[in-house]
Amino acid sequence: MKNAEYYIKALGLKKHPEGGWFTEVYRSDETISKENLPERFPGERNFSTSIYFLLTSESFSALHRIKSDELWHFHAGSACTIYMIGEAGNYSEIILGNDLDNGEVFQCVIPKCVWFGAKVNSTESFTLCGCTVSPGFDFEDFELGKREELVKLFPQHKTVIEKLTRK
Repeated sequence: MKNAEYYIKALGLKKHPEGGWFTEVYRSDETISKENLPERFPGERNFSTSIYFLLTSESFSALHRIKSDELWHFHAGSACTIYMIGEAGNYSEIILGNDLDNGEVFQCVIPKCVWFGAKVNSTESFTLCGCTVSPGFDFEDFELGKREELVKLFPQHKTVIEKLTRK
């Protein structure tokens, strides 16, 4: 059976600022000009980008948000939970995995500007997924959540915020 170390090496994954491991596997060579994008984008963006993203049960994807919709696709390992807090404070969870009979889904959409993070559901395991962003991902559109600020904005979600942010 393949483990996290196998995929990290085989796919050439490197550490991601939000936690976990990643590598970009696709970036469209065509772009959308700034004037054809919503105002939230400060410049042109590629049509689409895609990465492999791996989390281990010892790590987590810290709460963050981006300016585009992001699709997550399950590839291998055990299920993970994606935790989301919308701009109005609405909270939801999606379980990404392959056990459809127990409510897991192979893919899901994280809407633009939603705070989200993820955690592997099983101990001593990992989740390998793909993340597709459109308009394409740019680190200029990435915001890592700060614990104190998020707790002030969403005190009702303090437990989740503390679980998915770093001090």
